[in-house]
Amino acid sequence: MATWDVLVLGAGAAGLLAAIEAARRGRRVLVIDHAKAAAEKIRISGGGRCNFTNLGITADKFLGKNPRFALSALKRFTQWDFIARVDQAGIAWHEKTLGQLFCDGKATQIIDMLLADLRAAGAELWLECSLGSVVKGAQGFDVETTRGVQRALSVIVATGGKSIPKMGATGYGYKVAEQFGLPLTETRPALVPLTFAQQELDWIGTLAGVSVPARVQGGGKTFEESVLFTHRGMSGPAILQVSSYWREGQEISVALCPAAKASDVLRQAKNSSGRSALRTALSALVPEKLARHLEEISGLTAPMAQISQAELDRIVRLLGDWRLTPVGSEGYRTAEVTLGGVDTEALDARTMEAKSVPGLYFVGEVVDITGWLGGYNFQWAWSSGWAAGQVA
Repeated sequence: MATWDVLVLGAGAAGLLAAIEAARRGRRVLVIDHAKAAAEKIRISGGGRCNFTNLGITADKFLGKNPRFALSALKRFTQWDFIARVDQAGIAWHEKTLGQLFCDGKATQIIDMLLADLRAAGAELWLECSLGSVVKGAQGFDVETTRGVQRALSVIVATGGKSIPKMGATGYGYKVAEQFGLPLTETRPALVPLTFAQQELDWIGTLAGVSVPARVQGGGKTFEESVLFTHRGMSGPAILQVSSYWREGQEISVALCPAAKASDVLRQAKNSSGRSALRTALSALVPEKLARHLEEISGLTAPMAQISQAELDRIVRLLGDWRLTPVGSEGYRTAEVTLGGVDTEALDARTMEAKSVPGLYFVGEVVDITGWLGGYNFQWAWSSGWAAGQVA
């Protein structure tokens, strides 16, 4: 039986950072992952350019039973600390919007940096190696793998959540937590497109590919970013953000443009282009396909000159508060992250160690901390992995 100081289960963002830090302390570290390649989520993130952190890391950008749990790790290994590593590796980056930082080149540059640091620190990485049971004994932890039982003084669980099963996501980390009696909070897909009933898909589908800037409200939160219509419903940054707060049965409100602007445009069209159709006036505010749909649901088919001010006011209200009721989401298949996970009450905020199981740590997405879209989840992975790596 092989013996290690630290076994890291999962070769994603959090696991690799934790392994690097532990190995730099002189610990004998092994990282195990069942995938063929390390850090696949990094590779596909940010359209292949990896939105690796955000300049505006604050507690209100995270969800969970206790979002402030994340602050200890986030304050001790900050976005600036990770940016410094990216700079040291010679990786060029840029700020895209809302503090989001992306690589100028491919996301694989971040993976290459992490793997180079892992090798330099002296840690080992086993890929295509499946994990089995984790048992704690007097000598530490025994972890079953397809390459035999591995023993370690400490185990860091960094196996992620349930999102994107085709990339190998499983609920393994939750099973380990339950095995040791650690509580879990409810898990559900987050940062995920929303779906609609067939009667709404009949018209939403005709808009597939149309993207509009909007203010979307749902679940008590409001986000101002773009909305994308798809054959299955609605996506885009604003919808993905709201999806983390929305719950089944709730409406969402979509504001397509400010009321003052809409009122001015429609009034001017009524006065100067009275023979034109409502959809023509609306096309100055939203894409033509969407303008046609809004005209249809308004029932106003008369020329602009014949539409009363009261009816135009109704259109203005529709543009500023368009109510829709999703029936669900696309689920873990396309969700960027998993909401919920290992209850933070069971973990030490400074070390990520299970309070009731010395030597057992949980980091990254498997923990009940979920960030907004825009690099927040990667920063949580870096920070929580760093915290565990200092002590494991």
